[in-house]
Parts: sequence; C-alpha cells; structure tokens
Amino acid sequence: MTMNTEFSSTDMGNIRIANEVIEIIAGLAATEVVGVAGMSGGVAGGIAELLGRKNLSKGVKVEVGQKQCAVDVSIVADYGVRIPEVAGEIQDNVKRAIESMTGLEVIEVNVHVLGVTFNKPVVEEVIKDEELQQPPNHRVL
Repeated sequence: MTMNTEFSSTDMGNIRIANEVIEIIAGLAATEVVGVAGMSGGVAGGIAELLGRKNLSKGVKVEVGQKQCAVDVSIVADYGVRIPEVAGEIQDNVKRAIESMTGLEVIEVNVHVLGVTFNKPVVEEVIKDEELQQPPNHRVL
C-alpha cells in the first residue's frame, strides 16, 4: 500500500505526493552517479526483476514526515571506483533531486554498498587482446 504525504493545503485543495514517487526520484538520482552499476533490492527485489517486474524504486527506502525525509539507498558499485567518493556524490545528488522536486528537506541519505560488479567491456577487451596475440590458424591446401 502506497502512503501519501500531505505537503500543503491551498484554496484549491490539498497537495499530496506518494512515498513511492520520492523513492523513484531517489533511485534515479542515485543511478545517475558515475560508479553506480545499479540498485540492489536484496533477494526479494532480484526475484521480482527475474519475473519481469522492473521497479524504479528498487533499493530505496524513505521515511517521510510533514516537511522532512530520510532516505536509505542500496547500490552495487563498479569495480575500481573510490566507494566513499561515489557514496558522497550519491548523497549530494539524491538530496538535491528530492529537495528541488518536492520541497521536502532531506535530513539524511544513507548509502549501503551491497556489492561490486566487474565492467563487462573490460573483460571482453582482455579476451580480444589475448586472441590478437595468438597466431592465426592457417590451413594449407
């Protein structure tokens, strides 16, 4: 069940933003950071993804009050990046995105690094280099 947070009342009515909207904003902001291979939703998130249900708020949990929110982001980092720097950039990007889009004050962004992944093009490049070093197979007719 999606919870809504009421931010303000106007003469025309109330303004409410679903918590899932804030989770999606945070997830997208986190994946924009260089060095983030993807979001990690744990075992349940992986099963849902295997079943074909892609969730844009995967790996994100928010606690929302009337004017403030706290965010937990779980990511998988690229191998070779400086994880503390990437985590700091995630915190800045998530905070900026939520505050500019919703007007909520973000009091904390906790980054949980749950894994490291290897970049596939690097592995493929190594294989190609090894193939180039081997002499070509020639057949004499």
